[in-house]
Amino acid sequence: MIPGGPSSMLPSSEAAKLYQTNYVKNSRSIGLLWAIFTILFAIINVIIFSQPYWIGDGVDTPQAGFFGLFHYCIGETIARDLTCQGTFTEFAAIPSTAFKAASFFVGMSMSLVITCIGCFVLFFVLSTSTVYKICGWMQASSSVCLVLGCMIYPDGWDSDEVRRMCGERTDKYSLGACSVRWAYILAIMGILDALILSFLAFVLGNRQDGLMSEELLAESKEAGNA
Repeated sequence: MIPGGPSSMLPSSEAAKLYQTNYVKNSRSIGLLWAIFTILFAIINVIIFSQPYWIGDGVDTPQAGFFGLFHYCIGETIARDLTCQGTFTEFAAIPSTAFKAASFFVGMSMSLVITCIGCFVLFFVLSTSTVYKICGWMQASSSVCLVLGCMIYPDGWDSDEVRRMCGERTDKYSLGACSVRWAYILAIMGILDALILSFLAFVLGNRQDGLMSEELLAESKEAGNA
């Protein structure tokens, strides 16, 4: 028998089964990575929502401090003694309508991703493609909420509390002497992360649909040959 000759080649049915087996293994590996990165994104989203380091003081600011979505700390002078206040449960006390809206949308983004993780149990109940698509829509909606939160947040920079820390030159979408901090940058990066995860979820869902179609076609051919 000559290696690589016609007699050494696998029959088409066995080759199709081998391809299908590798296809399933690759899909499961990518799906596992998708699930891991979804959990990591949820952790990042919780940090973005809870940490008060969206904007902060600079070298020339009248007062020390930093602001988050709803929690902020301001000092009387450029010192380490800061007075902190604001919680999400005291929604009415958030110092700006824009901060309230941003808190709502970022909180919604966080809730959607956490719900998406909870939907992992549906893999035992529903078809794999359906669960991927449900999670894909949740992750896409989460990215939209993050976009809205990041766009609305600077509209509240003209509030009295922010001006007290950043100076009178501070206005909407202008931070004066203050600067953007890491939580805001992380939120912007989270938008891209959510979009990639949602795109991957839809791709995996469509691949599962294609796999099921191929299985049904192979079964029908086997039944016809029989």
